Amino acid sequence: MESKTVNIGLVQMSCPGPVAENRAKAAGLIREAASKGARIVCLPELYSTPYFCHEENYDYFMLAESIPGTATSELQLLAAELEVVIVASLFEKVDAGIYFNTAAVIDADGTYLGKYRKNHIPDDPGYYEKFYFSPGDTGYRIFNTRYARIGVLICWDQWYPEAARITALMGAEILLFPTTIGWSSSQTEEVNREQFHAWQTIQCAHAIANGVYVVAVNRTGQEREMKFWGGSFVCNPFGSMLYQAPNHEDTVKVIELDLSASDFYRTHWPFMRDRRVETYDPITARYIKSH
Repeated sequence: MESKTVNIGLVQMSCPGPVAENRAKAAGLIREAASKGARIVCLPELYSTPYFCHEENYDYFMLAESIPGTATSELQLLAAELEVVIVASLFEKVDAGIYFNTAAVIDADGTYLGKYRKNHIPDDPGYYEKFYFSPGDTGYRIFNTRYARIGVLICWDQWYPEAARITALMGAEILLFPTTIGWSSSQTEEVNREQFHAWQTIQCAHAIANGVYVVAVNRTGQEREMKFWGGSFVCNPFGSMLYQAPNHEDTVKVIELDLSASDFYRTHWPFMRDRRVETYDPITARYIKSH
């Protein structure tokens, strides 16, 4: 089979500064990725703001914006200039009291293709996202960009195989996960290692189960008590690690993906063929009581 390749740009960055500084920094790193040959560029979750969900504070709602809006307009101009696809997660305000954690997707000609709103919203120490974000209402989505059909999921979505499966079944050739995740300074090194391993393993499992590439792009840097662990990575459709970024530094990396590999893996390990869809109704239950 003829290969179909695309260069994916991972922009791992710290985002501690004011919004204008973070956006200017992201634009510079997108340019760097494009100069290295990237055709699709993914930014970390909520790249334009510090990670404000460490506490419940009404003042942070002022950081939200419309999508499309100022940030997407700036990214549209940049995408058209560089001929790159951009995936950017932002704090979205829809109306009074209605907010989402949203990924905007912009095509290589600057066209705004649409948005995906984060479905799974955590509520844990240091991650009080339910205070800020409503559960997503867009459903799972794929985006037919100039270079590939991409599926976008956001951070906490990455722990749910159902989200990856549905997005892959819709035709995604690549699953992209803009992410903000890290270690609390109060945790032991053993716990830190275990969490990082679990984070990486679950996403590699999505690649294997669905026969698609997975690209996870994480924030890095210290913000208050949280040390975001970076470690952005790409794995192939059988979960083999093609690249892993360092934990604690800004990194721009471009990786070539052969999208035709999915057909090879899905043919030789036919998990999609052997799905027993008629047996899966119980998965929609919140809890299945044993008898």
